Amino acid sequence: MTSRVAAAIDAARAEGRAAFIGYLPLGYPDLQTSIDAAVALAEGGADILELGPPYSDPVMDGTVIQEATQAALAGGFRMRDTFTAIREITARVDVPVLVMTYYNPVFQYGVDRFADELAAAGGAGLITPDITPDAAAEWIAASERTGLDRVFLAAPTSTDERLEMIVRASTGFVYTVSTMGITGERAELDQAARTLVARLRDAGASHACVGIGISTPEQVRGVGEYADGAIVGTALVRALRDGGVDGLAETVRALTSAS
Repeated sequence: MTSRVAAAIDAARAEGRAAFIGYLPLGYPDLQTSIDAAVALAEGGADILELGPPYSDPVMDGTVIQEATQAALAGGFRMRDTFTAIREITARVDVPVLVMTYYNPVFQYGVDRFADELAAAGGAGLITPDITPDAAAEWIAASERTGLDRVFLAAPTSTDERLEMIVRASTGFVYTVSTMGITGERAELDQAARTLVARLRDAGASHACVGIGISTPEQVRGVGEYADGAIVGTALVRALRDGGVDGLAETVRALTSAS
């Protein structure tokens, strides 16, 4: 089964650029606005959407994203709202939608049930930041059954053996963590990202996208010199917080013009 996510990255590459992957939390500032924001993100030029159901213990998220997800939870967001949102977003725009989620909520919901409902809503797959392939047999089986993409994370600290396992288990792309620590904007992206992408290529990765710390058009352009895609989160969430959907759309246009 062809990966819609990999196809979107290949289409961007055919245009001579890196794919632009944009992250937003679902349910922020409310469910309908988060749906409209995701649509604006796609219409503004994002090649792939990465949408995060809010989680009560977001170990990897920086302050801006944590505050947004806490607001979404306080507003009454429930996991089932994820599928409602994706159904409407995929009806309005033709861009692959990945769900970025910690594994525990998926496990609690029921892995097969989650996979079935995500596929039925038109979702493309999951990014699972806190589980490694060797602990994800149930999700791997469910994704193979439903045709959903599995995006695992690779970090600069990963051994060569672990990188090979991540590359073998991932579909769509490998989420390449540019630097250790939490998400947020950084003045300079680590040289570690460039090195890690090279190691992933050696391990057989055909699609490696870099996230964590990318927030400016210059950084998007820089990542595009060596990776297949740039993943932006905090800068988009801040734009939505400060300027609403219109402010987000303006920021997206500025960032995607650089990829």
